[in-house]
This record gives sequence, structure tokens and C-alpha cells, in this order.
Amino acid sequence: MSGHNKWSKIKNKKGADDVKRGNLFTKLTREIIMSAKEGGGSVDTNFRLRLAVQKARDSNMPLENISRAIQKGTGEGVAGGMVELTMEGYGPNGMAILVTALTDNRNRTVQEIRSSFTKHGGELGASGSVGWIFESRGVITVTKTKDMDVDTLTLDAIDLGAEDVQDQGDMIEIYTKADQLFKVRTALEAKKITVESGEMQMVPKTSVKMDVKGATQALKLLDRLEELDDVQNVYSNADIPDDVMEAVQAAQ
Repeated sequence: MSGHNKWSKIKNKKGADDVKRGNLFTKLTREIIMSAKEGGGSVDTNFRLRLAVQKARDSNMPLENISRAIQKGTGEGVAGGMVELTMEGYGPNGMAILVTALTDNRNRTVQEIRSSFTKHGGELGASGSVGWIFESRGVITVTKTKDMDVDTLTLDAIDLGAEDVQDQGDMIEIYTKADQLFKVRTALEAKKITVESGEMQMVPKTSVKMDVKGATQALKLLDRLEELDDVQNVYSNADIPDDVMEAVQAAQ
């Protein structure tokens, strides 16, 4: 799981830049549209839409934008012919990568993803080649504060239904089953704990430790995939130790 944590931490630090580019809002809008299109416009009965809307709110997307996206998905606007894609592949050092995308042009998106893998030391794999390494879990992120007792938070989270808690230095990641995500999040917020985000993610069951060369290539590949307009999520099992990350950053 450490690989997921490391990449998740890196992505969180990039969040502000994503918002500035407008890239994040585009991805969030597409997810809301597709969720509403498939399961209807009610967050009470459509779990996927509820997750998408909550993620948008966590990212400070205006409510008007959220409502407009739901309307497009339910047929009150032009939703377009979007389709979902899941692509699997390998990166440096044999790391596993899972990519999800929403696109109105399948061929374009497949080619862009394939090209990104090829240019950065990776290769696409067949369907199912690495998917078995990942499992769907709820991930709640809490920013650590100076007065926070991590041990108490861990015990509270477990008592509330969490499966695992990981201390990531400047943040805490709490893992849950899918049906416990909102319950645990709501209970934590009731205890006045500030939740930065809560979403379903594909978390790796095993990881691949990276050296400096592999980590440098891996981060370039993951960054490039994240930047593609049609890509929604990128998951990896790369485990980048702190000393390796420091060496990579020092060389930039």
C-alpha cells in the first residue's frame, strides 16, 4: 500500500496547480456527468454521483457548476457521447499502473495513453494484466495538525468502521470499505476533524520499490498521464522511499 500512499501524497501537493489549470474541474465535471447519466441525478440513490459531487465540493467547485453537470448527465443539457476506459500497463522497474478515462474519442485517448507509456519507459498491458493488484477502497484524507493526537484519531477511526489508518507525515489516510466511506467521514467531521477529501480509489495490494533512476522515470510517466485531458485517475504501486524522493527532487 505504500506505493499508493506516496503517489497520493504527491498528487495532493499538485492539487492547487491542477485547479489553476482548470484541469481538475474538467475531470470532476466529466465524472459528475457520467455518474448522473448512468444512475440518475439524485445523490441519495446514486452512490457514484454522491462520491463525484462530494469530491467536487472538496475541490471547491462552484455549486452552479455541479448542478449544471448533473443536468447534462440527466439529459437536460448536452452530455455528449462519452465512454469510459480502463487501461493497464507497466512502468519503470515493472511497476503496475491503472488508468481510467472518460472520452468522446476512444481512438484518440488510447493513442495518447499508449504514447505516454512508450515515451517514459513503460508499456501497455492486456486487460487484466495488472488490475488484480488493485482493490477498490474508500480513502479519507485528514491534514495533520500540531495538536492532533494521531493514536487517538487512529483508534477513533477504527471504532467508527475504518479498516486501516496510515500516517503519511503531514497527512493521515484512513481506509474503509466502500459502504463505510460516508459513514466514517460524517462521524469524523462530527468530532470536529477536518476532512480534506474522501473518495473511492484503487489501492495496490503489493508495491514495487523504486531507485532514483526508476523513480525519476516513474514520476514523469505518472505526471504525463495525469495531464492528459481525458484521463480521470492514475493509480500506481510504485513505492518511492523518502530518501529516493529527496534525491529525485534535488536533481530537478
